Amino acid sequence: MNRREFSSVALAGAVAAAFGSLAFTAPAVAQETEQCFGVALAGQNDCKAGAHDCKGHSTVDYDGQSFKVVPKGTCMTMQTPQGPGSLTPVTRPT
Repeated sequence: MNRREFSSVALAGAVAAAFGSLAFTAPAVAQETEQCFGVALAGQNDCKAGAHDCKGHSTVDYDGQSFKVVPKGTCMTMQTPQGPGSLTPVTRPT
């Protein structure tokens, strides 16, 4: 094998090794989430509320009609000055 052939084989081996190592990297695991109503600060909701339907449009803290996307299983353990988070829209005192 001459020098040029050796370089081509070495390059091909390096490329194959690089691609092969990608196959063994752990894929990113998507975290399960849930919608948590009544925990977002004003302007930090992820979506939906009675008077608005867009991200960042809530005008009051802990709006019970607006939700924030949180890791699954954490919503109802969140405590706010207005009460705990809820998996469904709630009425909050104004």
